Amino acid sequence: MFTKSSRKPLALLATAAALTLVATACAESTRDDGGADESAPFVFASAGDIKSLDPFLASDGETFRYSRQVFETLLDHESGGSEIVGGLAETWEQSEDGTVWTFNLRDNVQFHDGDELSAEAVCANFDRWHNLNGAWQSSNNSYYWQAIFGGFAENEDEGTPDSRYVSCEAEDDLTAVITISEYSSIFPGGFSLAAFGIMSPTTLEAIADEEITGEEGNFSLPDYTQNVGTVAGTGPFTVEEWNRDQAEVTLGRFGDYWGTESGFGTMILRAIPDETARRQALEAGDIHGYDLVAPADVEPLEEAGFQVPTRDVFNVLYLAYQQETSEALGDLEVRQALSHAVNRQRIVDTILPAGGEVATQFHPDTLDGWSPDVQTYDYDPDLAREMLADAGQEDLEIDFCYPTEVTRPYMPAPRDIFDVIVSDLEEVGVTVEAKSFEWTEYVPQTDSGNCSMYLLGWTGDYNDAYNFIGTWFATQNDAWGMDEPELFDAMAEASGNPDNEERVAAYQELNEQIMDVLPGLPLSSSPPSIAFAENVNPPQVSPLTQEKFHEGSWK
Repeated sequence: MFTKSSRKPLALLATAAALTLVATACAESTRDDGGADESAPFVFASAGDIKSLDPFLASDGETFRYSRQVFETLLDHESGGSEIVGGLAETWEQSEDGTVWTFNLRDNVQFHDGDELSAEAVCANFDRWHNLNGAWQSSNNSYYWQAIFGGFAENEDEGTPDSRYVSCEAEDDLTAVITISEYSSIFPGGFSLAAFGIMSPTTLEAIADEEITGEEGNFSLPDYTQNVGTVAGTGPFTVEEWNRDQAEVTLGRFGDYWGTESGFGTMILRAIPDETARRQALEAGDIHGYDLVAPADVEPLEEAGFQVPTRDVFNVLYLAYQQETSEALGDLEVRQALSHAVNRQRIVDTILPAGGEVATQFHPDTLDGWSPDVQTYDYDPDLAREMLADAGQEDLEIDFCYPTEVTRPYMPAPRDIFDVIVSDLEEVGVTVEAKSFEWTEYVPQTDSGNCSMYLLGWTGDYNDAYNFIGTWFATQNDAWGMDEPELFDAMAEASGNPDNEERVAAYQELNEQIMDVLPGLPLSSSPPSIAFAENVNPPQVSPLTQEKFHEGSWK
């Protein structure tokens, strides 16, 4: 789940605007008899608006949600699970050294604009991404490309990683061969990421001259709202309109979809940042589903007849310690003391949904590589005070950041969690300077190392431990401010080991090493809930938050 969440930023609207949206009823959704009008749009509320119609620019959960309905990737995940299955590629294979990937594409797949899926179309997309320049190369705009495929044909910044992508060749009409420079456990999962949704050749031609303007931290992204009809994928829905003023995207059923046709003729993705406003909109019948249900709302909604399925746990919330911003946090004993000061069980018991659990390391125990032998930091305020005194920090003052106007799958109530931790820290003598930022500003602030301590987390994109620990601890970065070259080298070695048994054992050792270094304190993992109206047959819910909404229908 950077969504990347540690990133995955959301383009949020003001709460007042969201409440205005909620007050606006959808006439089509009103049903006197409680039955289903099949011509009515299915309206789903999310926590924020999308950032662009271009899937490549997606690094947040809401843009991912939109993109997966419209564009498809070479590989996918099974509906309701985390196993890799075919997407646009019906079958695939890799060379023995893991550097050559051959994708056998589905036949008779059509783009929304009438173009035919072909190996040349696939390669045109990959070559477009590889040859992007200017502001497109900023990690804020091409995060997932750089995380998976490295840099570009011509890197314009010395900090941009070397390219892992070598080439894409059309062996024949339906066989695309992608070559990468080295084996990595990032694959095949990387080929399933929504950021790599395949656009039609006509679309690529239409958007070839689009530019990103502005400066780092204040970019203006191309949104293609002037020519929505040119944005074509192969997915079960087409893009009909993106109303940025209303913060909603309208999608229409694609009648020539190669797979199972959508049960909804029209789907509207509507941004309602406030979780209470989302619940009220569902209760009023203005929407037919919403994500990230507040734990306290689950039981009342179920009692009122709404459907509230719970996803399996596939996330981690953590408290980060930035070792450069705060001199005190550069001391391991201080980090250990603060970790003993936090009552994580209280967070689980009082704030998280049922099924939440205290995390002992930086990925959930459902993933191979989780270790039962990591150093743990049990709640012990007396020990915390003693360790702070031994470190000469009995009067520690520190800034602590938290996000506002947001809920995340791993963090249902940021302010409540923040308040619990602050009270724990104050109990052991720490003075906290609270800092808050709206989500769109929060992630850049934490990524830039501007917060000594902060709350963040991650929902996995694919089923591999590296997608968690490699996201954070593969290289030195400002978000953590730690310099552990042995850890970084071990991470690279583990990811590059093609032997699965050896790689899993290496991940276990890495989890143990990470918890000894203690860059932050894993707090919890939790099962987020999603809600639907009684008259909806919902899609299967996904632990990766990758619901396929065309599976849904009216009852």
